[in-house]
Amino acid sequence: MASLGPADPGEQGPGSEAEAGASGPPPPPSPLGPLLPLQREPLYNWQATKASLKERFAFLFNSELLSDVRFVLGKGRAAAAAAGGPQRIPAHRFVLAAGSAVFDAMFNGGMATTSAEIELPDVEPAAFLALLRFLYSDEVQIGPETVMTTLYTAKKYAVPALEAHCVEFLTKHLRADNAFMLLTQARLFDEPQLASLCLDTIDKSTMDAISAEGFTDIDIDTLCAVLERDTLSIRESRLFGAIVRWAEAECQRQQLPVTFGNKQKVLGKALSLIRFPLMTIEEFAAGPAQSGILSDREVVNLFLHFTVNPKPRVDYVDRPRCCLRGKECCVNRFPQVESRWGYSGTSDRIRFTVNRRISIVGFGLYGSIHGPTDYQVNIQIIEYEKKQTLGQNDTGFSCDGSASTFRVMFKEPIEILPNVCYTACATLKGPDSHYGTKGLKKIVHETPASKTVFFFFSSPGNNNGTSIEDGQIPEIIFYT
Repeated sequence: MASLGPADPGEQGPGSEAEAGASGPPPPPSPLGPLLPLQREPLYNWQATKASLKERFAFLFNSELLSDVRFVLGKGRAAAAAAGGPQRIPAHRFVLAAGSAVFDAMFNGGMATTSAEIELPDVEPAAFLALLRFLYSDEVQIGPETVMTTLYTAKKYAVPALEAHCVEFLTKHLRADNAFMLLTQARLFDEPQLASLCLDTIDKSTMDAISAEGFTDIDIDTLCAVLERDTLSIRESRLFGAIVRWAEAECQRQQLPVTFGNKQKVLGKALSLIRFPLMTIEEFAAGPAQSGILSDREVVNLFLHFTVNPKPRVDYVDRPRCCLRGKECCVNRFPQVESRWGYSGTSDRIRFTVNRRISIVGFGLYGSIHGPTDYQVNIQIIEYEKKQTLGQNDTGFSCDGSASTFRVMFKEPIEILPNVCYTACATLKGPDSHYGTKGLKKIVHETPASKTVFFFFSSPGNNNGTSIEDGQIPEIIFYT
């Protein structure tokens, strides 16, 4: 059973003086430091007191009795002597070889060692004792202070069962404030299951995770792996503030002056993963525009992106971070596509209700009948009865001249409640496009876990012509 406390590096095995009832005089002092555990005289008939094979092997754990090899743990003989001496741990080649392919090769392989003492300068004594305890008795003794070194040791000596116990322990103790530290270790030790759980925790509690001390200690590859995610639950402006803190810490680690140029240098590709177009112009002006990390040209281009149409292209992702779980879904209300639908500045609109709570992230729209073209578009969702705009985005999209639909996304997911009427709006500026016909009033979208039912209604008033039967806004993209 896993302990919450660290294993004692100097603990005696079951064959200690107290249990054995006899011991010989201690050996003379070693020039390399103390010998742990103490040498003991052979015990008579100890086997008769152990009813099972497991008990007999457990009795031999960390015991000189019948041992035929010692492991010297520390930073090498010279360094260990300077530090007060290494720790010597007795063991039995047969037991170790039976539990680990690495030990088997060490003792019985083509280049097997015959040495009675084997130095392990890179292994912590507490972690090595935890490994031996498991090999001798199947007992797991790990705690917060020893779990990472025990995981390293289990992987080093190819003991996957102990490795799994370590991962399980870490999973049970995973929290937002240690998720980044554990993610770094999971990537280092190639533990994809643990890494996935860490990322899920960061997705759900992004603000708490990036506010924790361990965030600024992660490596650049881990930082980029997180910034690439579409599911972080945080405003982009706060995410930018977090990577600035990380850059300042990284400058100090690399012993660089904390200047604008050095922060930009250490961030490297991570800076390009911040989705500046998702910010409001006020957030951008108050933070990134004044940070000194972006070049003057980048600042100007982003301000133009926020304020003018057509928008200049920027080298930053504008795909929203959905903060949503599960798989993206889409309904298309038109089984047939025709040509020509014109635009004069009036919105295409369609009303809808849905039977369950969903989050809409964008629309699929038709593009030009005249070949590759760019459109400017404003998309909105309005709660029909309250006439309240719940979300909108001024953006654009490029089409290839085909009758396909083209994705246009909101900056943030929009929550849609069951049995409430909403209006989907799209105001396009561009040439004549394809349009859908023979529209459906009811669409059922089924997955193994859920059933989502849409009902569509024509939208009265100022409308470019879209209705249930014909028009634009063929697709609604959503998460359940």
